[in-house]
Amino acid sequence: MRHGAALRACSRLNGLMTPEQAAAQRALAERFLDLHRPGQPLLLPNAWDAGSARLLASLGFDALATTSSGFAATLGRPDGSVTRDEALAHAAAVAAAVDVPVSGDFEDGFAREPAGVAETVRLIAGTGLAGCSVEDYTRREDDPVYDLQLAADRVAAAAEAATAGPARLVLTARAENYLHGRPDLADTIARLQAYQEAGADVLYAPGLTSLADIREVVRSVDRPVNVLAVRGAPPVADLSAAGVSRISVGGAFAFAALGALAEAASELREHGTFGFTRLSATGREAAGRAFLREAR
Repeated sequence: MRHGAALRACSRLNGLMTPEQAAAQRALAERFLDLHRPGQPLLLPNAWDAGSARLLASLGFDALATTSSGFAATLGRPDGSVTRDEALAHAAAVAAAVDVPVSGDFEDGFAREPAGVAETVRLIAGTGLAGCSVEDYTRREDDPVYDLQLAADRVAAAAEAATAGPARLVLTARAENYLHGRPDLADTIARLQAYQEAGADVLYAPGLTSLADIREVVRSVDRPVNVLAVRGAPPVADLSAAGVSRISVGGAFAFAALGALAEAASELREHGTFGFTRLSATGREAAGRAFLREAR
């Protein structure tokens, strides 16, 4: 870990951010937002702990994000089961582990009402993150997405909090229709447009896979658009041509790592062979380079 990073992260979480820390955080947020260029998308991998963050940064990525599902998996829990305090501490640890900008996945802001979302964002500003995301998923199966007016009010409150303090956060607003059984492009675009007007810096509709739909979203808004890398999504070259500004992977890398673990364990248990050591050697080498670089 960078010298003193853990102590600085703790001081920020306790509301003791110095003017120097606030200036550094604002510069990090500005750097993060500058990386969002239509047609030259920022490749934003999602780290699930400090070690994966350092490894990803060592591979040359310009910025990182956290993943709520990946982090929850490290605790042996499903997505949506992490508390706000746990998410804040996790975000501070990941941000302290690397020098590149980090955006935090904070689910629905851990609150229904706009005031509660704003309070979460004010707390996020003390973690050292460069940005955060807030989604409109209610976590209710019978009514999975917040009413549009309430959802827009939540984004407005988050946007105000993201710029009101000494620090600055790049706010990503997420329209969750396509992840929760509501593949309605018109409503998704209306939501993203409302979130843009509410002050979001980046717009995100995870689950979109149709290149035509993605093009329509990009044409319909005036903010950078993030696309989630999921099975069936267009490749980076096509997304670049469509004007996408950012591509993230969500929990995919975290679960790819767990998939590799499951395959290695099954090989050992069911076949008694050690083919997995080839992959572990690759991982050990990559981690060694990343952690040695960090120690320097």
